[in-house]
Amino acid sequence: MMVYRGILLKITALFLFAIMDSLIKASAPHVPAWEAVFFRSFFGMLVIVIWLLKRGQLRTGLKVKSPIGHFWRGLIGTTAMVLGFAGLGILPLPQVVAISFTAPLLIVIFAAMFLGEQVRAFRLTAVSIGLVGVAIVLYPRLKEFDGSGPQAVLMLGAMLVLGSAVFRALAQIHIRRLVQTEEASAIVFYFSLTATLLSLLSLPFGWVIPTNQEMMFLVLAGLIGGTAQIFLTLGYKYAEASLLAPFDYVSMIFAVIIGYFIFAEIPTVWTLSGSSLIVVAGILIIWREHQLGLKRGKARPTMTPQG
Repeated sequence: MMVYRGILLKITALFLFAIMDSLIKASAPHVPAWEAVFFRSFFGMLVIVIWLLKRGQLRTGLKVKSPIGHFWRGLIGTTAMVLGFAGLGILPLPQVVAISFTAPLLIVIFAAMFLGEQVRAFRLTAVSIGLVGVAIVLYPRLKEFDGSGPQAVLMLGAMLVLGSAVFRALAQIHIRRLVQTEEASAIVFYFSLTATLLSLLSLPFGWVIPTNQEMMFLVLAGLIGGTAQIFLTLGYKYAEASLLAPFDYVSMIFAVIIGYFIFAEIPTVWTLSGSSLIVVAGILIIWREHQLGLKRGKARPTMTPQG
């Protein structure tokens, strides 16, 4: 029963993240991405602080041994969030989620580059399959790209989301180092704090006054995002990371449903077929890493769709 509770918490967290993304997307035509990052981080941080207080872990959970490590994790993750939110304002939600699935593939590559992990033929093949899937998702943008007009904007959106996936993968590599000395609660809290402070630096560069509806959307996005982060963390308390990891791809279902009913977005054949390959590749990598006994359980609870 504990395992099923973990699965339920993970799926609930993914659903909440999908709702959060839809709220950010709804406000994106008027509110800049860096301003949305502030609301997501600040109000999300409030939820996390209240949660830590109730658990009696605020003092112990926020002790750090590597302040500079938390700063770099915050900087990389904030960059991922800004790029992802910017892409949300341009592309259909299912396409954003499909491209964001590139992050787990890139983690395998970056782990070999920066952590010295051995990556053999099986995982390299899986990564290659996933990258073919990404190419299929992007193909319509590449085919119709003429350097100007609406297609240029859509291509920019795709590159923003792809850039977000790159920085999310880099953030996870950094987290794998941080978890050796830092508590997961501290990593989550200081990421939110760093993202809040960094987003404030963009204040002179084009913040706007949100409408009442946009303000409600942005505050809700932060509160829901913070709640989702807690559910995600609790999920890993009841079930192993290797068991819960494949459920990440349930977010594609949520994206398709929300995209269709809220934004009237119908996923294309290219998006569905490409994302299917990416999902297959991701599951193969998860299975292989489980077989190899890689210990990544500590890093996964701190991962969000924004890095």
